[in-house]
Amino acid sequence: MPDRITLVTALQGAGWHPAAWRTAGPTAQRLTSLRHWRDVVVEQDRLGVDAVTIEDSFTAGPVDHAGELDTSTVVGRLDALLVANAVAPATRAIGLVPTVSVTHTEPFHVATGLQTLDHVSLGRAGWRIQVSPTAREAALFGRRPGGDDASVLFDEAREVAEVVSRLWDSWDDDAIIRDVTTGRFIDRDRIHNAEFQGAFVSVHGASIVPRSPQGRPPVFSLAHRADAAAFAVDAADVVLVTPGYGGLGPRQPVPDRRGAAGGPSWWGEARVVLSEVRDAEQAAGSDVRRPVLADLAVLIGSSPAAAADALAALDAASGTPYASASDTSVLATTVPELVSLIAELRDLGFAGVRLRPLRIPLDSTAIARELVPALVTAGLRADVASRPTADLRTRLGIAPAVSRYATSTQGVSA
Repeated sequence: MPDRITLVTALQGAGWHPAAWRTAGPTAQRLTSLRHWRDVVVEQDRLGVDAVTIEDSFTAGPVDHAGELDTSTVVGRLDALLVANAVAPATRAIGLVPTVSVTHTEPFHVATGLQTLDHVSLGRAGWRIQVSPTAREAALFGRRPGGDDASVLFDEAREVAEVVSRLWDSWDDDAIIRDVTTGRFIDRDRIHNAEFQGAFVSVHGASIVPRSPQGRPPVFSLAHRADAAAFAVDAADVVLVTPGYGGLGPRQPVPDRRGAAGGPSWWGEARVVLSEVRDAEQAAGSDVRRPVLADLAVLIGSSPAAAADALAALDAASGTPYASASDTSVLATTVPELVSLIAELRDLGFAGVRLRPLRIPLDSTAIARELVPALVTAGLRADVASRPTADLRTRLGIAPAVSRYATSTQGVSA
C-alpha cells in the first residue's frame, strides 16, 4: 500500500547529539535565527516529509549531575510555537508540530496559540503535548514547588488537554456571519462556553480565536512507558513510542531479529511497546486505533562503517556515549538500512516513524534528500508531486474533528 508510511522529523538545535554543534560549522552560529529554522523546515517541506516536531522546554538546555546547565552542549532555545508560526508562511504542505508544555502554561494560552498556528498555516498545525517535572522549571514560575509525581502531572495534563479541546470547539465553523443588513458580525448563539471545573484547572468562557481550519489540531504524545501510554490514549491523536529503548548499542545500525545473548529481540520489544498502546486503548474503551510512530535517533552515513565512525567521533567529543543517555534507540545507519527498518516496522503495525537527526543539517538533509525518495522507490510512499496538499489530520490519516457542539446540520470541521 503506497503512501501509508508517515515520516516525521524531530528538530532540536544543532541536532540531538550533545556534541552535534561542534560539527555543524556556520549552522551552529545561526541556531537562534529565523533563517536557520526556515531553511531546515522548508527543505523538509519541499521534499515531502509529512511533519516536523520542534522541541521545547522550560530549561535553556540539558543539566549535569549537579543540576547545573551542561555548557558542553547547546544552551539556549527559541520558543517552538513562535518558531512554527514564523516559518509557516514559507512552507506549503508540511505539518508544524511545536512542543508546548502544559505544566506551567495556562490552557487558554495553549489553545489560542495553537489555533493561531492552524490559521497561519492553513490547517497544518499540530501539538506535541509535554509535562515539565523538574523543580528547576517550576522555579521559573514560582507558583508550585515542582518535582511532582508523574501520575499527578499526567492527571493535570489530562485536564488541560480536555480544556484546550473545549476551547477549540467553542466557536462553530459558521459563527462569523458578517451580516451587514443587521449589523451582526457573529452569531452569539454559535459561540459556546467551554465550562470546565477540575481538580487542577477551572475555565469558564470561549476562545478568542475563531474555529481554525482543522477544528482540533492533532495532538502528539510520547509514550515511552506504561503510564505515558495511558495518558497518550486519553489525550493524543498520534502516539510516539521508543522501541528497543536501552537495548540497542550505537554500533548496531539495523536491529537484529535474534536479540542479544538469547534475550528478547529488538523486534520483540517493538511489538511490546506497540501492544502497550493497543492495550491502553482497549482498557480505556476506545474504539479508535491511533497512529503509532516509532521514535528513533539516527545518524545517516554513506556506509555502516562511516556512520559508526561518525557517531564514535561525536561520542568521543562529548565524553559519553549518547546511546547511554538517550531515551530511544540510537542508530548509526545508512539510507538502505533505514528503508528496510521502516518497512519491517510497518509490517509490525507501526504507522511510520519520527526520526531524531543527531546532526542538523547533515542528518536532517539526508532524511529529506535521500530517505524520502528511497521510500518512494521502495513503494512505501507516493511521490510528493502526486500528493495533493491537505490539512495535517488528513495527511496523518486521522478523521476530521467533529465539534462537541455540532448539530446534525453543521457537519464536520475541515
